[in-house]
Amino acid sequence: MSVKIIAEVGCNHKGDLEIAKELIRVAAIYAKADVVKFQKRNNRELLTEAQYNAPHPNPSNSYGETYGAHREFLEFSLEEHRELAAECAANGIEYSTSVWDVTSAREIALLNPGLIKVPSACNLHFEMLNVLATEYAGEIHLSLGMTTREEEDAIVDFLEARGRAKDTVLYACTSGYPVAFDELCLLEISRLQEKFSDRVKHIGFSGHHLGIAADMAAVALGAEWLERHFTIDRTWKGTDHAASLEPDGLRRVVRDARAVSRSLTYKPTEILEVEVAQREKLKWRPKPRMAASA
Repeated sequence: MSVKIIAEVGCNHKGDLEIAKELIRVAAIYAKADVVKFQKRNNRELLTEAQYNAPHPNPSNSYGETYGAHREFLEFSLEEHRELAAECAANGIEYSTSVWDVTSAREIALLNPGLIKVPSACNLHFEMLNVLATEYAGEIHLSLGMTTREEEDAIVDFLEARGRAKDTVLYACTSGYPVAFDELCLLEISRLQEKFSDRVKHIGFSGHHLGIAADMAAVALGAEWLERHFTIDRTWKGTDHAASLEPDGLRRVVRDARAVSRSLTYKPTEILEVEVAQREKLKWRPKPRMAASA
């Protein structure tokens, strides 16, 4: 399988549907990613009353007087998500969304995307996982940031019991924004492969780091899916922009990840066809010995 790349918009659209559509076009036409991903939250269901009415912890990034108002400002309705899915289809890229609660999971399942993402923050929300496992037929992609190994086992066991583990993609992830390179822990990809590759569909990598070097290492380690946040402008207001790629960064990660993925093969023959002419021209070989005179 060639690596697939998810271009995550998340909330980087700033609550503006036209910016969201522009980001779809950037991911599809300029960067040539495989999937564009948004987020869906029912904030009254997800947040307590105190959390909803509290001020944003970083007021300079807030789009409302309270955290709840901020989250509502950034939220698209189901019909707007339907419009985003149509925009993706028109531009030849797959639409997807991360869901954070039971209501959002049921709503996005109605759109029947090829995959729905479970963010690290919600991977122990077993009521929501059950909705996805029993009411949705597509792939379940799930990040493992902030998750113990015992919890990983519980998640995979839960999905196996419902016959859905083989439709599941697990992502190695460190939940920070941005994450320092020494905290990326890319060898977690290998650990997850060794532990779960025969139980789930694929292993991926979801990164919130700077640059694209680590993504190439993730592909070399066998990640079959890459997920990166992207934005139009990393200086925009919002908490995720600083850990996001701008359009040319996204284009390069797609280009380079696919190139690395294609290169990770063994030689099918000892001498490749491309080498034959060069071998005839350049290869030193011992000359046959002359027969001794009688």
